Amino acid sequence: MSLAFSYRHLYYFWVVAKEGGISRGAQRLGMAVQTVSTQVRELERSLGHALLKPSGRGVVLTEAGVAALRQADQIFQLGEQLQGNVREAASSPGVRLNVGISDALPKLVAWTLLQPALQESRLRLLCHVDEFDGLLGELALHRLDVVLADRPAAANPNLKLYSHALGASALAWYAPRQHFATARRDFPQSLSRVPVLLPTTHAAVRLHIDQWFERHAIRARVVGEFEDSALLKTFGAGGMGVFPAPVAVHDDLVARYGVRLVGPCDGVEEHFFAIGTEKKLLHPLIGHLLPARRA
Repeated sequence: MSLAFSYRHLYYFWVVAKEGGISRGAQRLGMAVQTVSTQVRELERSLGHALLKPSGRGVVLTEAGVAALRQADQIFQLGEQLQGNVREAASSPGVRLNVGISDALPKLVAWTLLQPALQESRLRLLCHVDEFDGLLGELALHRLDVVLADRPAAANPNLKLYSHALGASALAWYAPRQHFATARRDFPQSLSRVPVLLPTTHAAVRLHIDQWFERHAIRARVVGEFEDSALLKTFGAGGMGVFPAPVAVHDDLVARYGVRLVGPCDGVEEHFFAIGTEKKLLHPLIGHLLPARRA
């Protein structure tokens, strides 16, 4: 790999920026001030922009310098983790799987989707929960092996990502004990009389839920909206209101949250996808997810 700049020069600049001056940076590095100054100027020459500018008796960062420092922070923080990561990998060999889980994806669904991979006895699973777009960026940088989400990745010439359908599940309404009887009476019109919890509009299924309300002429009494699906279920089970969830996880939902099925959200399905950087998911464990097609 050919680079237009030297990481050694970048490191000198990083130390100077952190120490707040070339003299203090040189002292930390145990080098002559002139040597460090020359190395920083060499970095500026290779990048084509000034990174430092005089200010009083010292120097301050230019706009380009601020951007370079931000990037250098990430590079050298990762570098500091290298020795520990290598030691950890050598001492505990296994199959490492880095999974990004969209915050809109029901966590019980994510758990079900990952079941085939969880059968691997040597598995080292790392799960990262974040917003959809943020996870796609991490995936594109190869910091994740796969992203599980409730929608496919949109076409983007700058991100070569491929969406693999894992299946779908019908949606239904669930209620905690204190709202169940009222919600069951004259369902689904009853949803205009009981408190209702919904996913926010960043969840792919929200639009279809809103359309379902319109078809049934229901003016829902929405008392809460949640980006995180687990929070939605937790608040709903705690008595805040009735909420939608995939029927594919009905048994686990009832057992873990103590809620009861009110009725179907007929015609509304939640879809699930595995998103990777290849047309074929190459990780030895990710391939196990596709044949299962479990929602």
